[in-house]
Amino acid sequence: MTMVLVVCTGNVCRSPIAEGLLRAAFADRIGPDVPEVVSAGTMGWTGSGAHPSSIRAAAERGVDISGHRAREVSEEDVARADLIVAMDPEHAEAFAGEAGSRAFTLKELVRLLEALPEVEEASLGRLSERIAEADRLRREGFEGDPMDEGIADPLGMPLDAFRAVAAELDAWCSRLADGLVGRTHVRAAPGSTGS
Repeated sequence: MTMVLVVCTGNVCRSPIAEGLLRAAFADRIGPDVPEVVSAGTMGWTGSGAHPSSIRAAAERGVDISGHRAREVSEEDVARADLIVAMDPEHAEAFAGEAGSRAFTLKELVRLLEALPEVEEASLGRLSERIAEADRLRREGFEGDPMDEGIADPLGMPLDAFRAVAAELDAWCSRLADGLVGRTHVRAAPGSTGS
């Protein structure tokens, strides 16, 4: 099974929100047969729950992370991951060795994918190929926006900061799912007659 590993520092704020939002974005596009999406921290607060403001901000976006338990990223996680999505450049750099071709910041990967031809039909089938194409483009010198590669850490900030981070993650995770597996087909709302 395909596995996506989302990484931040403590695994209590950004990465649990991103994990939930990315899983939901994949489900919206390809249904229940989504990749396994997990999160961990480079200095994970092992056993801690997600920060209460992270739980609330995620819930306001339709994602329940109340059962999340923080953990530190393991060698097994890195070995199993088809893709490592980092919240900051320092997190991606932690995987620069053997896993470097599979490790990106969220924003970097989205920009790389958006520079490639779009996926024509929503499916999980080309995910590994899309990751390889993004890495190739990066190695060829695609710069993206090196001044804007990270997602701010809201730890110690008020609830509104967590809400802002959740909104930012929601937008970027949606774009990531579009770039990896294709866009959602527009569906009519229940009860609408269309026109």
